[in-house]
Amino acid sequence: MSALLASLGDTALRRQVLRQINHWEGAAERLDDFEASASPAAWNSLERYLGLTLREELKQAREQLRREAAAVRANYTAARTHEAVQRIGDSVSILRDRYLQTELLVDYYVDAVRSRANPEVAVQLRACDIMAERALSIGLEKLGRRPPPLMTYFKPGIGASILRMGTPLWDGSISRVAAIKLTYHNRLRPTALIHECGHAFASLTGWNEALGAALRANLAHAGTDIADHVAGWASEIAADGFAFAHTGYAAVAALADVVSGSGAQVFRFIAGDPHPISFLRVLLGVEMCRRFYGMGPWDELDAAWRELHPLKHANGYVAGLVTAALPLLPRVVDAGLLMPMRGFAGLRLADLIDVRRVSPSSLREMQREAGEATFTSSHRIWTECLRLTALSGLRYAAEPEAGREILKQQEDWMIRLGNMSQQTA
Repeated sequence: MSALLASLGDTALRRQVLRQINHWEGAAERLDDFEASASPAAWNSLERYLGLTLREELKQAREQLRREAAAVRANYTAARTHEAVQRIGDSVSILRDRYLQTELLVDYYVDAVRSRANPEVAVQLRACDIMAERALSIGLEKLGRRPPPLMTYFKPGIGASILRMGTPLWDGSISRVAAIKLTYHNRLRPTALIHECGHAFASLTGWNEALGAALRANLAHAGTDIADHVAGWASEIAADGFAFAHTGYAAVAALADVVSGSGAQVFRFIAGDPHPISFLRVLLGVEMCRRFYGMGPWDELDAAWRELHPLKHANGYVAGLVTAALPLLPRVVDAGLLMPMRGFAGLRLADLIDVRRVSPSSLREMQREAGEATFTSSHRIWTECLRLTALSGLRYAAEPEAGREILKQQEDWMIRLGNMSQQTA
């Protein structure tokens, strides 16, 4: 009788394990359906090399999962003892987790591609792809490097983000594509796109670490506590500096509009958070403008920002931190934009990216020279898309009464840029 029960137990266990193998192996086979859920038009909206790279990455992830499933099945077929089948059951649990990790990876990228299903959105995203590539190329080419494959996509929410190339992914692989999430509300003021490119640029050049060390050294006289706090914000300071170098005051004004909120929000401080206190972050952008351009509309932003967000809204510790940090902002700007960095081949960010080209005077001169063709010339749209974004952002900040017209103008030329990129692909 005991032998019969043992036999029934073996059969039951094998059936259970086999059914689970069938389930997760079949799920792995059907991951192709995820890729197919993004229309051919959405895939075709990607630049050809980017599309090929992304599809190859997804293919490798699926094939790796299938190999693991095949290995589990082979071990099951070879199992001869009850204990061996039990061990296969543990392997199935691992296979399940690996499937879910790979599914998350595939869904992340395919969802990003799927956001291009609408033809108008796809064209705008192609324009963003081009601007991102240009922003990275300008600095990297001077260092003898090429930008990674880049794709952009729109999602709801308040802030942009980036999945950088070389980032460990959910399934354990390494990303071969940089994916930048942009928000719907800011798609016609795309300076956040350049900020996220700044994160990619910093990662490729080791800028975050170098800037953190420079900030600690430059601010040491103010005390270890404040120097450590500011150095901990190095990655966001770098990305803000990169966006400023490419789009000038437009990046500062757009940032202020996004991070403005209640007093508690503007003075929010979390130890270890790489984002500076929003109150300080906006005023750091103002200081960048003053350092390179002198007086301008940012002085008005400074006054209004302080009036809207008085220091009394901060708690005692944060008020002390802000008070200590404010006089240090010029030193922070110098460290971020005017200090030679090893990863920049001994150059400064301002040497790699000419900040003067997006000064108000330079942008207005460009507009005067081109006249009515400023935002309609195909050549200018193709070659000066970053400066046009800087000009639109400057005008939007300084001429809010013409805000709708300015954004419509930005939308129109971005659509033309996206269409031009399809024609040259």
